[in-house]
Amino acid sequence: MALSMETQLQSIFEDVVKTEMIEEAFAGMVMDTPEDERTKLISCLGAFREYWGTLPQESHEQCVQWIVRFTHSQHSPKRISFLYDCLAMAVETSLLPPRMVCAALISSESLEWERTQLWELTFKLFRKIIGGVDYKGVRDLLKTVLEKIETIPITVSSAIVPQLLAAREVVQYILDRNACLLPAYFAIAEIRKLYPEGQLSHWLLGSLISDFVDSFRPTARINSICGRCSLLPVVNNSGAICNSWKLDPTTLRFPLRGLLPFDKDLFEPQTFLLRYVLEQPYSRDMVCNMLGLNKAFKQRCPVLEEQLVDLVVYAMERSETEEYFDADVGGTSQLLWQHLSSQLIFFVLFQFASFPHMVLSLHQKLAGRGLIKGRDHLMWVLLQFISGSILKNALGDFLPVMKLFDLLYPEKECIPVPDISKPQSTHSFAMTCIWIHLNRKAQNDNSKLQIPIPHSLKLQHEFLQQSLRNKNLGMNDYKIVLLCNAYSTNTEYFALPMGVLVEAIYGNGSMRIPLPGTNCVASGSVPPLPMNLLDSLTVHAKMSLIHSIATRVIKLAQAKSSVALAPALVETYSRLLVYMEIESLGIKGFISQLLPNVFKSHAWGILHTLLEMFSYRMHHIQPHYRIQLLSHLHSLAAVPQTNQNQLHLCTESTALRLITALGSSEVQPQFTRFLNDPKTVLSAESEELNRALILTLARATHVTDFFTGSDSIQGTWCKDILQTIMTFTPHNWASHTLSCFPAPLQAFFKQNNVPQESRFNLKKNVEEEYRKWKSMANENDIITHFSMQGSPPLFLCLLWKMLLETDHINQIGFRVLERIGARALVAHVRTFADFLVYEFSTSAGGQQLNKCIEILNDMVWKFNIVTLDRLILCLAMRSHEGNEAQVCYFIIQLLLLKPNDFRNRVNDFVKENAPEHWLQSDWHNKHMSYHKKYPEKLYFEGLADQVNPPMQLQPQYLPIYFGNVCLRFLPIFDIVIHRFLELLPVSKSLETLLDHLGGLYKFHDRPVTYLYNTLHYYERHLRDRTSLKRKLVHAIISSLKDNRMPGWCLSETYLKFGMNAREDNAWIPDDTYYCKLIGRLVDTMAGKSPGPFPNCDWRFNEFPNPAAHALHVTCVELMALAVPGKDVGNALLNVVLKSQPLVPRENITAWMNAIGLVITALPEPYWIVLHDRIVSVLGSLALTAETEWPGDPFALLDFTACHQSYSEMNCSYVLALAHTVWHHSSIGQLSLIPKFLSETLKPIVQTEFQLLYVYNLVGPFMQRFQMERTRCMLEIGVAFYEMLQAVDQHCQHLFYMDPICDFLYHIKYMYTGDSVKDQVEKIIMTLRPAMKLRLRFVTHSYMMETSSSAASASTPQPPPSSLASTSTTASPSSTQHTHAPM
Repeated sequence: MALSMETQLQSIFEDVVKTEMIEEAFAGMVMDTPEDERTKLISCLGAFREYWGTLPQESHEQCVQWIVRFTHSQHSPKRISFLYDCLAMAVETSLLPPRMVCAALISSESLEWERTQLWELTFKLFRKIIGGVDYKGVRDLLKTVLEKIETIPITVSSAIVPQLLAAREVVQYILDRNACLLPAYFAIAEIRKLYPEGQLSHWLLGSLISDFVDSFRPTARINSICGRCSLLPVVNNSGAICNSWKLDPTTLRFPLRGLLPFDKDLFEPQTFLLRYVLEQPYSRDMVCNMLGLNKAFKQRCPVLEEQLVDLVVYAMERSETEEYFDADVGGTSQLLWQHLSSQLIFFVLFQFASFPHMVLSLHQKLAGRGLIKGRDHLMWVLLQFISGSILKNALGDFLPVMKLFDLLYPEKECIPVPDISKPQSTHSFAMTCIWIHLNRKAQNDNSKLQIPIPHSLKLQHEFLQQSLRNKNLGMNDYKIVLLCNAYSTNTEYFALPMGVLVEAIYGNGSMRIPLPGTNCVASGSVPPLPMNLLDSLTVHAKMSLIHSIATRVIKLAQAKSSVALAPALVETYSRLLVYMEIESLGIKGFISQLLPNVFKSHAWGILHTLLEMFSYRMHHIQPHYRIQLLSHLHSLAAVPQTNQNQLHLCTESTALRLITALGSSEVQPQFTRFLNDPKTVLSAESEELNRALILTLARATHVTDFFTGSDSIQGTWCKDILQTIMTFTPHNWASHTLSCFPAPLQAFFKQNNVPQESRFNLKKNVEEEYRKWKSMANENDIITHFSMQGSPPLFLCLLWKMLLETDHINQIGFRVLERIGARALVAHVRTFADFLVYEFSTSAGGQQLNKCIEILNDMVWKFNIVTLDRLILCLAMRSHEGNEAQVCYFIIQLLLLKPNDFRNRVNDFVKENAPEHWLQSDWHNKHMSYHKKYPEKLYFEGLADQVNPPMQLQPQYLPIYFGNVCLRFLPIFDIVIHRFLELLPVSKSLETLLDHLGGLYKFHDRPVTYLYNTLHYYERHLRDRTSLKRKLVHAIISSLKDNRMPGWCLSETYLKFGMNAREDNAWIPDDTYYCKLIGRLVDTMAGKSPGPFPNCDWRFNEFPNPAAHALHVTCVELMALAVPGKDVGNALLNVVLKSQPLVPRENITAWMNAIGLVITALPEPYWIVLHDRIVSVLGSLALTAETEWPGDPFALLDFTACHQSYSEMNCSYVLALAHTVWHHSSIGQLSLIPKFLSETLKPIVQTEFQLLYVYNLVGPFMQRFQMERTRCMLEIGVAFYEMLQAVDQHCQHLFYMDPICDFLYHIKYMYTGDSVKDQVEKIIMTLRPAMKLRLRFVTHSYMMETSSSAASASTPQPPPSSLASTSTTASPSSTQHTHAPM
């Protein structure tokens, strides 16, 4: 019968430790000779070896554990010592694996600090054999040793300390960098887990741990962005959506990689950053992005809640100090309160913040502060949420508000009724309204929590009660609004005031008013509800109003009413859609419910109205809604009923606006959502719309530097979109347009060249068709032939020839046009545009040319065959080359300027109208008088009048509330300007166009963005055309001079010197100019009051917040300067790199932040100069000196410390500025770094300082590369080693090997893993032995094992290369171990 393992082991080891009787009698006096000891050891090991050989692998660990247990059960130190010697010899002779022995020793329950002799002997053995353990085993053992040391109490007898110190020696040996038992990077990770920042290590370890942690501070600094805690984004700027601004949603800390001892401020919660972002209007998406909040998952975020509360307290403080506070004036805090209520509703509605928690926290923070000037505004904000959600939630959630009331309203006497003719009165009544809602809820719930009306609110309450009894409520004060706010949860009382509002905009049943065009009338209510009134309604009341409007529109659509919507209703609905807090009923309902319902009911008049609203009245609509609408429009275009002149024109115009207005940073995120089915966002038949999309794509990828560093669209999100477009509408681009495209797009269109019809063929086909026209006799045959689907789209060319030869068109011509239909006619316009170019190219000039111009203008203005905007769009989108392109642009210029028709329309429209529609009550009257003066004829009416005999047409017009030919032309004018900029010979024509029509930009919804995109995209083309650049900026900005406050855009200095500069004497700005310009952005971002820019209502502004406005106008001004981009870039860097009296020292990082934002928002020539500065710093004496730096070289790289101690040097400034610029850069801009490293910096780097500088420069951005462009991360990873190789070969001594190796381990374990192993291994093989020893854990190679002894016992294990590796590698001298992941 087989004996058990315990029995066999007992017989082996008890034999050795048993003693003779005489030894026991004379204990402590009898002693073995060393020879006897050795004999015993050898015989014991021999027996054990024999037994070990028979043991199965799975029992090995159990066996070793038994030996340790047996040893620890002995009481004689001599026996323990002997058994430990046995274990040591077993390990040395490779009988037992050292890791297994160490693990068994340290995990033994008998190993306690009280058994001091056992403790000492155990750790001495540990120290002796740990050298043979593989590096991951050493890491695990370090963890358990440290945990074991933690069991020693704070106070022990000093007599036993020397024995306890054996454990410290083990830790010291493991951490010894020269012993190199494991990457020090592993050790720091374990230490930081056990002793996080700010926690002291065990007293037994003394300064051992803190010194080791301090040795990693340089590595942490190399991986940190200088001044990161002071950097701020511009909300809704393209850089703001990247990963740079992410925070941990529970702690608000930066997500730092690796357990390194980073500077203290990086571990702090970044409340300043979150507060700043929350303060910005339209920042809620960015807040969700920063904190990783998802609307689909209801998760409370206490840190966000706390910041919202702090923001309310801040607003209370602002209200206390602001001198005037009037809604009509719109003080800074007025805008802040408005914004706060919007933020609060969003975050509480999606349950990211808890309302009762926030109110209690507010009470706590306001207690004893005496801040009461803003109390009404605070209650107004709370009323917004209470009135909208009290019906669905428990009363208890809202009762804390009464606690706040007791604190903020200490009055004993009644609060008086304010002047209700002022909008501010609605805020004064907020607390009374809250009480009414709470009381109503308590009654409905039959709750015992009913609160009697507080004495101080009695007068206001009585006033409201009395007003309810008055059934004739007028619109001349805010009484109706007050009643809506107070009783919105009481259906019985609410119907009266809401009914008055609704009636005011619906119009009473019988009254009708005319709309433009024939046979079109609307309900007769004209003035919309003013914004002041809408702002004064609570969110709940606004939701009721917008719901009522949407329901009415759907009902009218279903009833197919012949009477159009009242202008007041349309305008009021547009105004309500601006409120983000009612998004679900507002814009979301508009796109997802109202539009589809109206479409389903085939209510084309209402559909036309909704599209007009979207084109001319919407602001800050989130991009996904705009793309959704674009997709709707494309599917709409395929429906037969929309093949109607006016509706087709409207859908194409709206689609064009949607496409061209897409922000550069919006294009990629939106279109990547449709990669599986790009058809939905592309037009199946409109070449113009698809071309517009390609131009937008080209502009967006250029501005965001998406294609930087790549030469093909392969593998990018653009590929499928472009290929689908080429399937739907194959086309070419003119070489002058193509040359402006990013290189990968150019390559795509060169590969996909489409053969074009020759001019000769087109002329021949027209002649042939014209012969048919003249020779055919039967009217029906003619109509059928020329309007048939599939017949060549040449009919407009034929009409042209008829007019050229006979001066008139007969009735059949009209019939054919009608039969062709709006959709098919576009193809005819396209061919006609090409035909015109050929006709004009071959005309003899003089009389014949004038005749051509006259006929063309007649076709537009007299016969109404084609609208001006469609014809210009087609002409601008053709792809003519050379002389023909010039002729094409000449025709555009003639159409726009030669006859007075269009110029007069533009001049009158600009003179008589203002773009601030939200402030107007008489838009409709002006709109009607304009249409009476210049009626739009969209159904060939002019032609019907001219044919012989004349035809009486009474087409049914769809309602037009906002549009006209001038406004429809604006997005086309944007395209025309771009086409003219591409072709040098037509520059003068462009200047003429801008002189005559530039005033239209007063009505452009994004004039500054358009200028910014144009100057950015055409930077190369406009470099040497300074006067044209100036003309463009002047035309667009000055069009708004009567509608904007002074100083709203361009700086005073620029207006004085830059705008009026002469060609021969260009103005070159000095440093002061650049400092003031950057200072303006710094002050704006700091929220300085009064700010550098005039206050405005951001809801109707082109930009969502002051910082976004400041950034864009600054960039426009810098690009408009008659100074090369390189010089401007250098001047911007000098704002902080040179000593500037205008730049305050204490605020330097805010200035660097502003420079980073501006320079990264400019074209490449402006920001690439930073690379030159880096090169010059690397060549400076401070970094090329080969002697050891007298101080700590890492102090040189610590910008903040240097700056505060006035000991800064140029290299630390350049480092901090480079970090700021790259932190704000797009991933496209950052993707130039690998090339810059390998081609420019690598040949320069020869000293340790240079190497550490480069590591510090690029190291902090590896995290971005890993998340956004892995290829770059891997290239940089290899470049780091190549530079090290050069330094290793150049320098005789290396003083900073440890920080260099720590950094490279950090890069490996946090970023590159095994991906660059093969390239790196070859480099490490060539390094000096000490470096090779330290880096030997980077790869698997055995050859790299050096003879330098890292361990006294056995050769260390070759390591697997990734922390997550589970591969098994055996060293020649030991049995196999499986490495556990870190």
